[in-house]
Amino acid sequence: MSALPNVISFKESQVTGRNGAQTASAEELRLTLNPAMEELHKQIERIAPVDVPVLLLGESGVGKEFVAHALHARSLRSRGPFLKVNCAALPSELLESELFGYEAGAFTGAVRSKPGQFEMCDQGTILLDEIGEMTSTLQAKLLQVLQDQQFSRLGGRRMMTVDVRILAATNINIDKALEEKVFRPDLYYRLNTITLRIPALRERREDIPAFLEYFMGQLSEQLGCPQRPFSKQVMDACLRYSWPGNVRELKNFVCRYLVLADDEAALAALRGRNAEGAEEPTPKRGMRQLVYSIRAEAEKRMIEESLAKARWNRTETAGALRISTKTLWNKMRQYGIRDSSRQSEVCDDKAARELPGMAAGAQHAAGQQGKTAEPCTIERVGAISPLKLARRGACAPRTAAV
Repeated sequence: MSALPNVISFKESQVTGRNGAQTASAEELRLTLNPAMEELHKQIERIAPVDVPVLLLGESGVGKEFVAHALHARSLRSRGPFLKVNCAALPSELLESELFGYEAGAFTGAVRSKPGQFEMCDQGTILLDEIGEMTSTLQAKLLQVLQDQQFSRLGGRRMMTVDVRILAATNINIDKALEEKVFRPDLYYRLNTITLRIPALRERREDIPAFLEYFMGQLSEQLGCPQRPFSKQVMDACLRYSWPGNVRELKNFVCRYLVLADDEAALAALRGRNAEGAEEPTPKRGMRQLVYSIRAEAEKRMIEESLAKARWNRTETAGALRISTKTLWNKMRQYGIRDSSRQSEVCDDKAARELPGMAAGAQHAAGQQGKTAEPCTIERVGAISPLKLARRGACAPRTAAV
């Protein structure tokens, strides 16, 4: 028999669940400027405290599991366990034993009893991912759990009662599955107390820049790679691309872009994948994109003004803006804001590179005029700014020609 899936506890605060698992982050859900996603957030807040089943619909990679985590974290069961079972990952025989457990001797190799996921998730929340792949027989047994909160183990005669909130997720066309009798109508109507649909990424393109920057910061820290800014060509290509794999595909793209550090390879990959599938029309700059660009420009200007007032003290600036210093640092990297106090270092480096050419030019000019320029010994090239260098050249002593 396969091992039990990991029990995952999810909280937004720094609290671990009953099983001691580490917390997870729902920041991906908050990265949105899309009205449909904002409405989804409001629905999550309203639905989470109400102990009813929820059906999550959406394409693969849109974030159905994040929504399930958010529902659990905001529910009255948040201190209980959260379990995820992928119904498509196991054959029906194994899936039944994983969900409901079995008694010793129920089948060959069952030397001792084993509790199922529903027993382990008592007083908690269980996510049945890819429920559309579940067989009709298992759907009937699951319907009994939804109706009576009761079931029996494989090979067992005793009915067991559990208190579990069921969340179900699928990426299939549910209407087509009902029409073709692949999905039981009675189970659908029992799960369909509340249905949440998560929009595909191509339906909320205004969120793509925020996701790119978020994953760049997250992955650079995880992989130990320096962050790379997205060029205008790459950003435009990302906005045009259809993202059939949604947020999951975008995260993988950022990972490759960060590791390979090759803009041309990234552009070629996006163009190639667009050519394989249906060509998406180039999105026009609509109201949402305009709002995003205006908001980003206003935010950048506010940060720059606050930094200037605080003399580039990031701690003081973060306090004035009422954000954390980490958020401020991420925003500075996002908008390409550089510390003005370090600009002199850049100028000094430039002066150091230009110094040999300037000295040679001055010596050549002096030779043409029959004058000899006094050599200048520099101990610290990086300490001389272009302004000082110009003054030194202007004030250099001259020897009259003999």
